Amino acid sequence: MSPKDLLLALVVVVAWGVNFVVIKVGLHGVPPLLLGALRFTLAAFPAVLFVKRPKLPLRWLLAYGATISFGQFAFLFTAMYVGMPAGLASVVLQAQAFFTLVFAAFFLGERFGAQNVIGLLIAAGGLAVIGLQSTAGGASAQTMTVAGFVLTLCAACMWALGNIVTKKVGKVDLVGLVVWASLIPPLPFFVLSYFIEGPQRIESALAGIGMPSIGAIVYLAFIATILGYSLWSRLLSKYPASQVAPFSLLVPIVGLASAALLLGERLSAAQVGGAALVMAGLMVNVFGGWLRQRLAART
Repeated sequence: MSPKDLLLALVVVVAWGVNFVVIKVGLHGVPPLLLGALRFTLAAFPAVLFVKRPKLPLRWLLAYGATISFGQFAFLFTAMYVGMPAGLASVVLQAQAFFTLVFAAFFLGERFGAQNVIGLLIAAGGLAVIGLQSTAGGASAQTMTVAGFVLTLCAACMWALGNIVTKKVGKVDLVGLVVWASLIPPLPFFVLSYFIEGPQRIESALAGIGMPSIGAIVYLAFIATILGYSLWSRLLSKYPASQVAPFSLLVPIVGLASAALLLGERLSAAQVGGAALVMAGLMVNVFGGWLRQRLAART
């Protein structure tokens, strides 16, 4: 990978890692469902006027928008609103990689490799440690609620379903897919916000919206969504997925670091251990097959 493209990959990693801190900032002034509506409205307009619609049936565009765009962020924003720390959210959300394996086996008939099973078990152990910490009591455990943890896993599940949709549609312009799929979430977000958060709360949030919340919405729409996916798709078009995908392992590291630096989040020893296990499981899942091939070639 050229130095320029390596730099672009790191830009994506930082943009997506800091994204979790930005969500927390946005939630201070805007309720979660309204925040989702505003994010995707801004991501869709005016970009949809300049980006061509991807060549795929409408049902797949709707499926992508309903899972990765709406489902994932409806759960994630709500999770972080009810007590999921930004740093841990960046780690737990990576469970999507293992949900994707399960869904791919069920819906697409794909088979697990030994490294996938080992990585899944290691990461599941890490998630169990993190989840149990939220019910253990004590000051350190109060940084995360059970509801926040479960909702983040639901977000990871929706992301994984979106990955299956992406596999089904095949090779399409990823930027076009993201922009046009952003047309789908605003309506259900606004409807749910109206009935759950209430018109009075919506009016109050919009009337009193401050620059931190406005900045967060702009960041989520343009930096995390459009810029992030534009650069990521460019890298995937130039290099093998096996060379690009491992950079996603750095996102939780940036997420944890930025949350500690900017929000003052501190993890308990158990949470650090659980996060380390999740990352170890991800590394086994990504690099295990390659390592097994190298070892087999030497014998």
